[in-house]
Amino acid sequence: MLRRKILLFLVLLGALPGARAQGPAAGRTFTNPLKANGPDPWVVRHGGYYYYTNTMGKNLTLWKSKTLEGIKDAPGAVVWTPPAAGPNSYEIWAPELHFLADKWYLYYTATDKANFSDQTRYIFVLENAGPDPTAGTWVDKGKINTRYSGLDGSVFEHQGRHYFLYSAYVGPQSVLAIAPMANPWTLDAAQETIIAQPTYAWEKGGGRQILEGPEFLAGRKGQLFVVYSASACWDDNYCLGMLTARPGADPLRADSWTKAPQPVFHPSAGNGVWGTGHNGFTTSPDGRESWIIYHAKAAADGKCEGRSTRAQRFGWNPDGTPNFGAPAALATPQAVPSGE
Repeated sequence: MLRRKILLFLVLLGALPGARAQGPAAGRTFTNPLKANGPDPWVVRHGGYYYYTNTMGKNLTLWKSKTLEGIKDAPGAVVWTPPAAGPNSYEIWAPELHFLADKWYLYYTATDKANFSDQTRYIFVLENAGPDPTAGTWVDKGKINTRYSGLDGSVFEHQGRHYFLYSAYVGPQSVLAIAPMANPWTLDAAQETIIAQPTYAWEKGGGRQILEGPEFLAGRKGQLFVVYSASACWDDNYCLGMLTARPGADPLRADSWTKAPQPVFHPSAGNGVWGTGHNGFTTSPDGRESWIIYHAKAAADGKCEGRSTRAQRFGWNPDGTPNFGAPAALATPQAVPSGE
């Protein structure tokens, strides 16, 4: 009996190997923002690390951290600087890091410094065969062969096939398009399909009709989701919308996708959070929790500037759809991801 009491006491103290509390039980917390200046954030977990990036404008920088909150203080590694001239020489935006076929790929948006405009803005990609994307050699694989000019490229895998999502400039608006990939730097452009256009008032804020930043999310009951940013970045009500494809649907068919009539994640005046958008997703180290990373502003000022990176866990509804809740106020303590 005495031995059992001693063992129980040691477990409660966390003194035994394997008995350390995980996640919320550990009592360790962090606060947003992860980056005070962090527009268009992206994070991916791989090999026990979080790899993070955001728009820098003038280069591509990666941060590496064992913990999510460690992104705040991790040293940045500039992995690529644009050429002085050419199609990818200016306005380096919206980087995303993906590990595909045992190599790293870094997708980014750029335009030509000598002729910069939406019509000359495209998505480009770099390749790194090394195990650590913050080191090694990045090789320029060129421009992604999208049908339209555009921005905010992303990649997802579904049933053994890779797909490319992006925001395409079509007419006076930007729409969401998808295409299958022949390899990480080449699309089967003949099958590119527009799957969503701005139709609701909340997708037309700031004097523009914009759908951008599309991100894939797998549902809990076989659905496919594309979560995207709606309206102009300077609109204070910039928010997230969502497309849903039923289980078994062909993601390349426009009629496979149904748009939610209301935003699924939006600003909160009560929490002092504005301009919630350009999100990404990750999981806790133990895989038990889902997390959303996004940028937002602390002031309703009608500007794109002042966007900081925030992260928070989200839940799932009984029907397998995500429930993102409300954006947390800055400096609200949050339990660290479970398994850290």
